[in-house]
Amino acid sequence: MSDTLKAKFEEELNKFKQVEKDREKYISNRQQLESQLTENNLVKTEFDLLDEDARVYKLIGAVLVRQDLAEARANVDKRLEYISAEIKRVDDNLSDFAEKTKIHKEKLVALQESFKRSQ
Repeated sequence: MSDTLKAKFEEELNKFKQVEKDREKYISNRQQLESQLTENNLVKTEFDLLDEDARVYKLIGAVLVRQDLAEARANVDKRLEYISAEIKRVDDNLSDFAEKTKIHKEKLVALQESFKRSQ
């Protein structure tokens, strides 16, 4: 492989590897968000089963503090909205990574073909 072609190939390969690393981070992040979404949906389901006069406590540090049920429900709803928005953002980024991966693969194949032709 000529030196310039080899350098281009290695540079493109490094870019491809970096895109893959970033994609793996986003996948891990999405899995964590899914876990949080499931947990918060379970909390919401439990809150829906409670009577309006039920006592709800919030753990702050090592202390349980009484919290209004309506406020607790509102907090869970806000968390669910936030987590859903974050999942959408991560999914959009993952779609972008799929496109970037495709582009880098095509460039790598083109560089390999030019090397084969030069031999």
